[in-house]
Amino acid sequence: MALAASLVLGACAVVQRPAGTAGLVAPPGRWSDPALATATPTSLAAWWQSFGDPTLTALVAQALQANTDLRSAQAALRQARAQRDVQAASLAPTLGGSASAQRSRSGGSTGNRFQAGFDAGWEPDVFGGLAAGVAASEADAQASAASLGAVQVSVAAEVATTYVSLRGAQQRLAIARENLDAQLETLQIARWRQQAGLASSLEVEQARAAAEQTRSQVPTLETTVAQAQNALAVLTGELPGALQARLSPGGPIPQAGGALALAFPAETLRQRPDVRAAELKVAAAAARTDAADAARRPGFQLGGSLGLSALTLGSLTNGASVVGALLGSVSLPLLDGGAAQARVRVQEAGLDAERIHYQAVVRGALQEVEDALVALQKRRERLATLNAAAEAAANAALLARQRQASGLVDFQVVLETQRTLLAAQDGVAATTTDLATDHVRLYKALGGGWASDPMTPTTSGT
Repeated sequence: MALAASLVLGACAVVQRPAGTAGLVAPPGRWSDPALATATPTSLAAWWQSFGDPTLTALVAQALQANTDLRSAQAALRQARAQRDVQAASLAPTLGGSASAQRSRSGGSTGNRFQAGFDAGWEPDVFGGLAAGVAASEADAQASAASLGAVQVSVAAEVATTYVSLRGAQQRLAIARENLDAQLETLQIARWRQQAGLASSLEVEQARAAAEQTRSQVPTLETTVAQAQNALAVLTGELPGALQARLSPGGPIPQAGGALALAFPAETLRQRPDVRAAELKVAAAAARTDAADAARRPGFQLGGSLGLSALTLGSLTNGASVVGALLGSVSLPLLDGGAAQARVRVQEAGLDAERIHYQAVVRGALQEVEDALVALQKRRERLATLNAAAEAAANAALLARQRQASGLVDFQVVLETQRTLLAAQDGVAATTTDLATDHVRLYKALGGGWASDPMTPTTSGT
């Protein structure tokens, strides 16, 4: 009896577990740039519309409807929600019906028996094990919804980044072709001067080398344009090449309009779907630990049956015998070699792993936002200097051609100013593209663009 009592007390002992996500990571009070903090931050819903490009808006909307990664994540969410419903059903009583008909023959006589009845059962959740299992399934379903939101954020950002890259490549291609035309014109002038005896073959070859170097950039940029068009087609659920006619006409590089006001770091973390998913996984792991702990305690079962029995089918509703039964049972793990305790330790280790993962996700999220903010600030500074350089290079190229035509400067000066102009203009286009991409990365880092109901693809976000 003493041994049994000790086993019962051991089975009912409470296992101490660490807390949830509270206090795991303390986000800073503000961003590195205090001017960004505001009580009314910019809405992140459908952030791609802030670029003012109807084509980009249409492509993102199409991708959120047809992207294969999103459809796969939606199927995973439906599966998680169904699993939650299965787990929740364990809390409710069960009721089943049965009916049977029997015909027997013995000693030359035959007899019939007809039966109909109901069976009911219920497992009282005395120690909360079933409720903990339901809580774990619910947290898993919510984490799956947040993971779907993370896919929505990634898809929208990928479409925007690829579209910006396409427009940037198209603009750089136009710059290369325009400069190539100017350099070919300079080459023709050099050839005329050589025929007139005013220039040597050295000038001709230098002009030809400059033109061919510029021409060599054209195939590379054309490849970038074609690959970006194919990537956008796949992202929007189309076959490669399906968007070529629609996207081939060049357009300006989209730029986000208006000043962006950010929420405080703690608020930003709450709106990121990956942080939300990591937090819910901690909750699910804690609930599974509760369920494993409850499994070490006694279990109870209540059951019963109620039926009718008659010799003829018609008498089932009139004059049939009523048969009823009620059953109660209790089960208690006594000796299991420590398996129940080990299962609790397994779940505790899983909880610790999820908490560590949550910390990593939070710190990574803060880093992404800060990195994007720094990149935006420095990219704007770089673009301003490049615009000034491009303006000066254009003026220098014009003056060099005018003075060379008057014989005031050497032909080499013309070639050098043309090279400088091409480099400056190409740098402006590339940096403008990078600036727009930095805006996309910032919106992604802030967690914008996912639906409150993730089963419905969004054109408005959190």
